Amino acid sequence: MLRYTLLRLGLFVGCSAVIWGLVYVRVLPAGLGSSNLLWVMLLALVISAPLSFVLLRGAREAAAAHVSQRVERARRNFEATASHEDAADDAARAAQS
Repeated sequence: MLRYTLLRLGLFVGCSAVIWGLVYVRVLPAGLGSSNLLWVMLLALVISAPLSFVLLRGAREAAAAHVSQRVERARRNFEATASHEDAADDAARAAQS
């Protein structure tokens, strides 16, 4: 999961650098007044999102599989704990009768 996050952040930073360079050499328009940084970050976000969807597919699927395994393990542990509690509760009720 951390690997995917770092790859996505790296892609965003790379897009930001490329867009900043294109704005600096006036290939892309600069923002109005002091909004240049906001313009560059917004454009980098819009461009890096679909790029990460395509370029980071493998890392995203690996992260999703890792999260899915952790959720499944937590669900099994919860069910095992619940069954132990049910057995203890049944034993306590049988002892009271």
